[in-house]
Amino acid sequence: MRIGIHTSIAGSLENAALKAAELGANAFQIFSASPRMWRAAPPAAGEVAKLKAARKRLNLEPMVVHANYLINLASSDEALRKKSVEAFRGEMERALAIGAEYLVVHPGNYKGWTREEGIEAVARSLGEAAEGRETEGLTVLLENMAGGTNQLGGRFEELREIRQAARGAGVKLGYCVDTCHCLAAGYDVAAAKGLEETVSEMERVLGLKNVPVIHTNDSKGGLGSHLDRHANIGEGNIGESGFRRILRHPKLRDKAFILETPIDNEGDDLKNVEALKRAAGGEKKRGTRRE
Repeated sequence: MRIGIHTSIAGSLENAALKAAELGANAFQIFSASPRMWRAAPPAAGEVAKLKAARKRLNLEPMVVHANYLINLASSDEALRKKSVEAFRGEMERALAIGAEYLVVHPGNYKGWTREEGIEAVARSLGEAAEGRETEGLTVLLENMAGGTNQLGGRFEELREIRQAARGAGVKLGYCVDTCHCLAAGYDVAAAKGLEETVSEMERVLGLKNVPVIHTNDSKGGLGSHLDRHANIGEGNIGESGFRRILRHPKLRDKAFILETPIDNEGDDLKNVEALKRAAGGEKKRGTRRE
């Protein structure tokens, strides 16, 4: 199985890979630049070479890049949409340069427009970002969201509609499913029956082959709360038993499970990686004889 975690590129790109391996992960996610800045310099060739060498040596795959938080490809404000397109073009260029397999992006907020106009705006923005660029080797993943007001992606159907509208945009599109966002949006992944129903919906609406990455986060909010607040594994409303069912589900075993959990205390990152391994049926909790 592929169990990964979001790590920092502070100091160097290579550091993110080394940290993931140190924590016992075999996949990882990064921001390719500051998540709260519009512009970023391209990565230095030497840094990229070290990153690629570390990944090969440590068997770290896939590598996922998460687009920055300022980007809103669905914006009804044309100036902001254009700025978002330019920033996303930079995200694509950096992801391609460093050899990332996937680039995750939030669909965006369509305030001021209808939902249909927002979906069309995302499709148009993706095409503009990819225009004139070779994107082979990179898949852009549309992430499901918690379902807030005017927010696209709260339902799987909206993600599918964006992908369908963006056919011919010049970039391969898939999906990233977030467990916290699922619960907050009303998909009961915490319960056995609810998980089966959610996986069936993923299969029917998205196609499981199009969902290579699962953001594996517990949820501070309850079912249908629309609260996007991640919690450490086992400390939220999905719980340890919920994650055991998720990671051991036969239709999900081939996905890359990537943690985006908070680090409130030193060692939380390691604790969460180990929790996912236990949930998957791997190593036991340190200092105990049973799970």
